[in-house]
Amino acid sequence: MSPSETTALAPDSLTAHSGVVSESEQKALRADIRRLSTMLGRTLSDESGPEVLELVEQVRRAARDSARGEAGPDVVAALLDGIDTGTAVLLARAFSQYFQLANVAEQLHRSRELRELRPVDARPLRTVLRRLATEADPDEVADVLARAELRPVFTAHPTESTRQSVLGILRRIVDALDDRAPDEELAALVDLLWQTDDIRPGKPMVIDEARNVAWFAARLGERTVPDLLGEFAREAAEAGLEIPDDARPLVLGSWVGGDRDGNPNVTPAVTREVLELNADRAIRIHTALVEKLVFELSVSTRVMGVSEELRGSLARDRRALPAVHDRYIRLNAHEPYRLKLSYVAARLENTRRRIAAGAAHEPGVDYLGSAGYLEDLLVVDRSLRGHHGARIAGGTLARAIRSARALGLHLVEMDVREHSQKHHDALGAVFDGLGELEKPYAELTRDERRELLSAELRSKRPLFRRHYGVPEAAAPVLDLFDTVHALQHEFGDEVVRTYIVSMARDVDDLLAVAVLAREAYMVEIGDDPRSSIDLVPLFETVEELSRAGELLEGLLSDPGYRQQVRNRGDLQEIMLGYSDSNKGAGITASQWQIHRAQRQLRDVAAEHGVRLRLFHGRGGSVGRGGGPAGEAIASAPFGSVDATMKLTEQGEVISDKYSLPSLAHDNLEILLASMLDASLLHQASRWPAETLRRWDEVMDCVSEAATATYRTLVDDPGLPLFFTAATPVEELGRLNVGSRPSKRPGQGEPTLDDLRAIPWVFGWTQTRMVVPGWYGLGSGLKAAREAGYADELAEMREWAFFRNLIGNVEMTLAKTDLRIASNYVATLVEPEQQGLFAQIRAEHELTRRELLAVTGEDQLLARHPVLRGTLSVRDTYLEPLHHLQVELLAQRRAAGDDPDPDLERALLLTINGIAAGMKNTG
Repeated sequence: MSPSETTALAPDSLTAHSGVVSESEQKALRADIRRLSTMLGRTLSDESGPEVLELVEQVRRAARDSARGEAGPDVVAALLDGIDTGTAVLLARAFSQYFQLANVAEQLHRSRELRELRPVDARPLRTVLRRLATEADPDEVADVLARAELRPVFTAHPTESTRQSVLGILRRIVDALDDRAPDEELAALVDLLWQTDDIRPGKPMVIDEARNVAWFAARLGERTVPDLLGEFAREAAEAGLEIPDDARPLVLGSWVGGDRDGNPNVTPAVTREVLELNADRAIRIHTALVEKLVFELSVSTRVMGVSEELRGSLARDRRALPAVHDRYIRLNAHEPYRLKLSYVAARLENTRRRIAAGAAHEPGVDYLGSAGYLEDLLVVDRSLRGHHGARIAGGTLARAIRSARALGLHLVEMDVREHSQKHHDALGAVFDGLGELEKPYAELTRDERRELLSAELRSKRPLFRRHYGVPEAAAPVLDLFDTVHALQHEFGDEVVRTYIVSMARDVDDLLAVAVLAREAYMVEIGDDPRSSIDLVPLFETVEELSRAGELLEGLLSDPGYRQQVRNRGDLQEIMLGYSDSNKGAGITASQWQIHRAQRQLRDVAAEHGVRLRLFHGRGGSVGRGGGPAGEAIASAPFGSVDATMKLTEQGEVISDKYSLPSLAHDNLEILLASMLDASLLHQASRWPAETLRRWDEVMDCVSEAATATYRTLVDDPGLPLFFTAATPVEELGRLNVGSRPSKRPGQGEPTLDDLRAIPWVFGWTQTRMVVPGWYGLGSGLKAAREAGYADELAEMREWAFFRNLIGNVEMTLAKTDLRIASNYVATLVEPEQQGLFAQIRAEHELTRRELLAVTGEDQLLARHPVLRGTLSVRDTYLEPLHHLQVELLAQRRAAGDDPDPDLERALLLTINGIAAGMKNTG
């Protein structure tokens, strides 16, 4: 038996769920929560009356007694029965704001714990770099460090239900706690929180979501990213390793403004507006650094020489920007670095103004992309290092160079995403208009489309006769491609260099995009092969995931597409979808098929001499691929991580991970260290081939039975009505949490196909059934045990993939509470539809029993008492919100089409509060 796959980077898939773990920090956390909740109670009493505070306490105590079995749910129901909407709003706000305050206090103490309790020698980057220096091949290490690129991609999916205004106040509260501010100052902020509306006044626009993401990205860019990259370089040097000067080990990405799939609000004009916003934020960061350098670099040529390269660049700068020369030469005649950086600052400002005005780039006057800006900084760097200024160059200038490489002049690299059918619709209009096909394009088989598009991609003719006009059905799609091409020329190629094809089901879906990109002059296959865009299939369902290797083989076997990949440096990115695969087949099949897909893609890419970059479309909840990301990387198949990786950061996960600089630093450090560990120390299997073959056989058995059980539930014709009745999913659409519609266009009775994966998870989580995070695994484990695989299941606890799956499901089961869920069902679901709940209850009990048999424990989270205690405390405050939500849902549905606005508001506040209490909602 091989040793356990547990490493210092990924000790246990539940450890990262635990939050604050040390006794001292737990004590301090409890004290801060008591302090804040006392202030909240005082605010409530002062502004709404002591009788409201007393009611809050009565409901809390009754809910606590109900949870302990000391009183029935009728006691809580009696307190809330027929509650007026004004009082309901106050109750919902009180419990919701308790969780908001508790969450930020927990973030602060997690941050402190990381600073104070983790020894320097145990930092993830230091640990992995020292191992690389002693255990890995030096040439392979040098290659990986040169190519390393971690790219977290921020998205605006509707799971962050807290307003930006509220988040801003909560951040100020964290700062006040951290600074040990006096009670009066902290109480004022709690008052401000109470007097700020929790509910957005209207649905956010895409630009609002972009501002939110840009806020986080800018703060990462100002501090966390350059700090971490500097630490990376130092730790590498101490380990005897070298990070190449042009390496980009950390880059930020975003979908906001580029994700068109299902969001009609993302137009080419909106995409441009978002890029302008991001560029403005990036240029402000760089300008601040350059201004600091102007102040610092007072080196005089009367004391120390400079390079001829710098002198020559100053002469060119003078010709390009004479006004800058005239303004600064008197003061800086003998201070060439200050003069040079004054030119740089002027170019940055000119770039910002050019982008805002939509004007053309003027060489020497402004920058097109980051290359020119970076080269200006490097001219200064080389001169300093060549004239006894290496230590000087290692300060703010090194930080500015790191920031330039990581952020560019665009802050985040935008991905564009569109549904595969949109491209075929556009091409159908064009081909049908040409009259060359024997039958309409829409009637072609997949193979026929593949043959047609493969030949078209390699042809030299323009498919679109632009001077005759573009068919109306094709115009929006071609406009998108033209816009991307124009933006690359306006902002630089790196601003948008990824085009993701959602619902990619076969080779023709990617060939269609390649043809359209060729028509927009971004792809050229013929005499002068080149490309400025990566074409990325998104495999979303278990069907596509199971055929991932076959689909990649088909793509790379096509001569035209293989040239496209060659044009992009023989690198092919593949995105793996966690949400829809889970919604369609359940968590077990989703996780297993994604694992197997990574193996297939790894092997096919290697056979074709292509490097693979996997993009993990993970959500915040376990049901959408969430959970500790470092452990997920450690559990990936050997050889599937090759120096680069992308993963989505969505919704409430962004504020939880990135609000505080120390938490952001720790999260990114773990991801970067885990990526390097997997790239160099997990390139061969840690288990004998026969052991893996046997475990695969067991997982096939588990997955097949789990899928069958899950499909029995979701295929039940009564489930759509049960789901919409038992959960607040219909009300979620009125919460104004995102610009993207929560449903796909549809009519008539509700169907699960109409519902997107995110509200599917959100709805189940609100009721505490949390079906997407565990349903079916129990049946799968039982089937494997009954098939004679009990010994193998015990062995598989040492397998990182299986341990990660079991750990994440265990945590989800601990958050599931069918006692609370039963109140939703009994009150809101018609009696003839309630039978499905018995089915859910039976599978839950089976899953709990089978999971404990695997872990060998007698209760959930037995090895994590701190996490178990934290969840128990949260349940005490969640219970009143659940009872209140049930009562308000019943009132809202009885009100028909003309509900009281305060009733709507109270209901949406309970959704907010439960989301805050559960933390990972969608």
